[in-house]
Amino acid sequence: MDTSLKDNIHLQRERLAQIVHEPLAHLAEECGRSWGDRDRLNEVLLNGFGRIPHRTFLYCLGTDGIQISDNVADAGILPGHFGRDRSSRPYMQEVVPSWGFLLSDAYISLHAGRPSITALQLVRSDDGSVIGYLGADFDLRNLPLTAVLYEEPSHWRQVKGDPAIRSGVFQQCRVESPMDRSLDRSLSILEELLTQRGVFQCQMHFSSSQATVWTVNDPFRYRVLDHEALNDPDICLVYPQTPYPVDAAIPQPFISPLLGALKPLRLTDETFYLRMSSINLFNGMISVTFSCDGSHYMHYEEFLAKNASFWFGPGA
Repeated sequence: MDTSLKDNIHLQRERLAQIVHEPLAHLAEECGRSWGDRDRLNEVLLNGFGRIPHRTFLYCLGTDGIQISDNVADAGILPGHFGRDRSSRPYMQEVVPSWGFLLSDAYISLHAGRPSITALQLVRSDDGSVIGYLGADFDLRNLPLTAVLYEEPSHWRQVKGDPAIRSGVFQQCRVESPMDRSLDRSLSILEELLTQRGVFQCQMHFSSSQATVWTVNDPFRYRVLDHEALNDPDICLVYPQTPYPVDAAIPQPFISPLLGALKPLRLTDETFYLRMSSINLFNGMISVTFSCDGSHYMHYEEFLAKNASFWFGPGA
C-alpha cells in the first residue's frame, strides 16, 4: 500500500480514536462496578449508549473473549449474544496498548457483512487489575469523514500483473491490430479530443483497437470509441468544442508529445510491447501496461524523460 495512502488511513483512525476514547473510558469505569452481573451491565450499557458517538453495538467481554452482557443497540437490548465467544474475531487478535484503549483495524462484520471497526476499552476492578473489555462496534458507513479525500501520489509506481502472463511472455509476439495500422491518425484524433473536445481521461487499448474516454461535461459516464471511430476524424464533431481545463495538471502543449511517446512503446519490440495506456489531465499521470502485464504509473514529466533503454534495456 502506498505510503501516502497509509498516512491518510492513520490520520482518519487517529481522529476517530480521539472522538470515542474518553466516553468509552468513562463508561468502562461504570461497567467495572457492575462486573459479573448481566442485568446490571445491560442497564449500564443502555444508559451510556447515547454517550458513545456513532456506535452500532456495545457489549462487555471477559478476558477470555466470552461475552458477559447482551448486545446493546439503538433498538435496545439484543438477546442472543450473551455467552458468545468473540476470541477469534480480528479485534481480539490485536494487543490492547498499555493505556487501555484499542481501535482495531477495519474488518468485515459477521452481522451485516460490511466493513466495521471495533474499539476495546480495558475494564479494571477496584484494585486496578484487568477484568475484561468494553467493546464498541462501529459500521464504517456511520462514521464521519474526518480526513481529506485521499489524493493519488505522483511518483513512479510499478505494479506486477498476472504471473501466468509474465511467465509466458517469451512465447508470445505482438499481432498487428487495426489500430496499429493507423496509429498516427488515431493518436491525432485522441489529441483533438483531449485538447479541444473536453476529454479529460482517456484509456487506450492498443491490442483491441479501442479507447474509453470521459468528458468534463459528463464526467460520470464513459464512452467507448472502437477502431472505426478512432480512424475517422468526423468523430470529433460529436464532442462539443470545450476550453482546455485551466486547472489541468498537464499543460496543453504536452499532450502531443505524450501521445507521440506511446507509439514506439507499442511498435519497437515484438515481445515487450504496449497493450494499454491512460492519460488523466487532472491527475497529471500517465499509465502504461505492457505485454508482460506489468503496469507503470508516473507523472507526465517523468514519463517524457524516459528513453527507450529504460523500457527495453540497453541498446534499445
